[in-house]
Amino acid sequence: MKKLQLFEGALPVEEITNSWYQEFKVSNYGAIITFVGVVRDENSIDGLSFDIYEPILNSWFDSWQQKAKEKNAIVLMAHSKGDVLNHESSYIAAVCSPKRRVALEMIDQFVEDFKAQAPIWKYDIINKNRVYASDRSTKIKGSGILS
Repeated sequence: MKKLQLFEGALPVEEITNSWYQEFKVSNYGAIITFVGVVRDENSIDGLSFDIYEPILNSWFDSWQQKAKEKNAIVLMAHSKGDVLNHESSYIAAVCSPKRRVALEMIDQFVEDFKAQAPIWKYDIINKNRVYASDRSTKIKGSGILS
């Protein structure tokens, strides 16, 4: 099973989380902590749309796998590409660990770092148009024009 999964459109939450549970419950992990992100109905948007730069995302995710491995844990993630309407899921993350404290701390760190560093660009969907959500975007460290 791939630990990083990308899907077109809204995520099939139950299918993904159930497959992770079935796969890893027999791996002697005492904790499987999941986080499911849901698109909120706010600011008159119909949903969100996402573009992903996969080479940098893969590198970022691999670095997290290494951090998790050092604590005898694993990190799992699913994310949407394209349009996701309000009240649907665009992001799921999980940490599996023998120890609950490791999993609880790591899921928080992982989700926060994802918001700050993952190369995923977010657009609001307003009247079927994509509008870049610059007010809710974070500049990725090292990005931009070199001087």
